[in-house]
Amino acid sequence: MSTPLASRAEILGLSLERLTETLAPFVDRPFRARQVFAQLHHRGASSFEEMSDVAAEIRLRLAEHFTVSRPELVECRASDDGTAKYLLRLADGASIETVDIPDGERRTLCISSQAGCGLACAFCVTGHWGAGRSLTAAEIVGQVHEVRRLAALPPGLNLVFMGMGEPLLNLDALHDAIELLSETISPRRITVSTAGVVPGIEALGRWSRRPNLAVSLHAPDDERRTRLMPINRTWPIDSLLAALRRYPLEPRRRITIEYLLLDGFNDARPDADALAHRLDGLRVKVNLIPFNPDPVLPAWMGRPAPARVEAFRDRLESAGFTATVRRQRGDDVAAACGQLRAFARAPRGGAARRRFEAFRPTPR
Repeated sequence: MSTPLASRAEILGLSLERLTETLAPFVDRPFRARQVFAQLHHRGASSFEEMSDVAAEIRLRLAEHFTVSRPELVECRASDDGTAKYLLRLADGASIETVDIPDGERRTLCISSQAGCGLACAFCVTGHWGAGRSLTAAEIVGQVHEVRRLAALPPGLNLVFMGMGEPLLNLDALHDAIELLSETISPRRITVSTAGVVPGIEALGRWSRRPNLAVSLHAPDDERRTRLMPINRTWPIDSLLAALRRYPLEPRRRITIEYLLLDGFNDARPDADALAHRLDGLRVKVNLIPFNPDPVLPAWMGRPAPARVEAFRDRLESAGFTATVRRQRGDDVAAACGQLRAFARAPRGGAARRRFEAFRPTPR
């Protein structure tokens, strides 16, 4: 007797070891689990029916008890610059957004780890809608597999956990998903970006295979960083940078410091000097992100003029740091950094909205 569809166990998020244990009562030989695993993670099968090298009777038996689910495509919005944003619906109706960013032969997939975000960073549209829930490992992997299929992405893909949510608040699922995605994508092509969850950074440092680490700093002092990022009250800059100094780095690898530039708030040359002083002695590179406006974000927030961005970068380079400026990609379809949304949910209430607006800075 087959299991009802809603009760069938999801197997996409299982390691080979766990998959072997799970499938053991339903297959005739242990190597069948390896066949299923290869079909899922090397060939991108989305159903048992597609697993042509697995015996037909075993495929039918597995389909009666297990499922391989992927998110449903709701909408794809294409930018004039070639960027594409995918709105995906999960099985329980929660939604996420994923962005495919082409750059010549290079392709980068910006993926989500949560359906929403509870950190309430003042410059982030996702935070305007508030917390949703964490994705399972299967949902993270399914997100990547589905967009790879839809966009016909090449094998040499780069993954950045810079979409919706704080990855290090979903650490177990993140670990399992990266282990599975590393079957076809080198960990050196995978970057996890965090707002500064210190215990998560320390846990990441203990992984045997570590992705690249990016950390959002966005201000050189606690007063301004707290106004932008409430998480700074829990882990202020000194404790965050101390965790980065302890973080194990292989030769020739560096941590990326992400720094949002807001006109008149944190983009002056003295701010660049203060940032360089903070980062002194750390093996880092700095990625400068000129602010991407959005109608739901506070009206005072503005994008600095290009000359101001270049002057900030030059100041960091003169202090001996590698500094790059992130290109604005997909902003015409709200796919740029900080613009991803949660759908089918009301935004934060009036009190939170007023708090967002209250971050208006004193001119510097």
